[in-house]
Amino acid sequence: MVLSLIKGGIFIFLTGLGIVGNIFVFVNYTCSFGGTEKTSIQLILIHLVFTNIIMLLSKGVQKTVAAFGLRNFLEDMGCKIAGYLERVARGLSICTTCLLTVVQAITISPRASGWRRLKLKSARHILPLFLFLWIINSLISMNLTFYIKNISSMNTTLISGNDNYCYFLSESWILRWIFLAFMVLRDALFQGVMGGASGYMIFLLHKHHQHVLYLQNSSLQCKTPPEMKAAQSVLLLMICFLFFYWTDCSLSLYLNFSLQYDSIAVSVQEFLTIGYAIVSPFVLIHRDGRLTAC
Repeated sequence: MVLSLIKGGIFIFLTGLGIVGNIFVFVNYTCSFGGTEKTSIQLILIHLVFTNIIMLLSKGVQKTVAAFGLRNFLEDMGCKIAGYLERVARGLSICTTCLLTVVQAITISPRASGWRRLKLKSARHILPLFLFLWIINSLISMNLTFYIKNISSMNTTLISGNDNYCYFLSESWILRWIFLAFMVLRDALFQGVMGGASGYMIFLLHKHHQHVLYLQNSSLQCKTPPEMKAAQSVLLLMICFLFFYWTDCSLSLYLNFSLQYDSIAVSVQEFLTIGYAIVSPFVLIHRDGRLTAC
């Protein structure tokens, strides 16, 4: 019980820290977007921190009530809503990070490049893409609304040794594997696109670095364009995302194939699921001079 309360306290602290960071970035970017300067990158970052807030709130509510033993707080409907929002936000985080990487790669591409033709003329043209991503991720996660249950409505002998509050119990393995296949396909597709766009950005940044070295050797001054600094920030965000995603996947595979219940690995895996949502706003604050000044 004491360990559960300590874990719950740490979870609440990290969740609160992440929510405060995301709200700070959300408010600042929203205010600046309402002014004269409107860019697609800003709009995508606003959407990213918004999905982070949903992720932290939905996951934080589950772990808080589990830590303090409030068994009748959410009930089945509350578990369904929290679990569904968490899964949708998790998918949107992958898709939004991919979209951010692609748009940034297009932004810094040379004028003569064919990629430059894909650049959006207005930041608001990206809103239909957000709607498409919400629809896709909402449909992929629909099965959770049928199979998530509250701990108080289940046989406690089946869940002993675990401190979860909401559980996913699928009655149809075929349906479960179908939705799982869609999730894997979505993750593989968007991460593949993300990897390609990131490789292209690294190539352009390397060329820019070589150009800077040439100008320095020629005793000429060359300032780094804001687009290149933004590209470096996006690459740092992508590295953070991949680290948390693949570490989470590795631990999940270990727990699924492990013959014994490992409480430490489960706790670490739970923190990893919200790690990107906590770290990403502080990466933006560190990299963006305006946010740092605030």
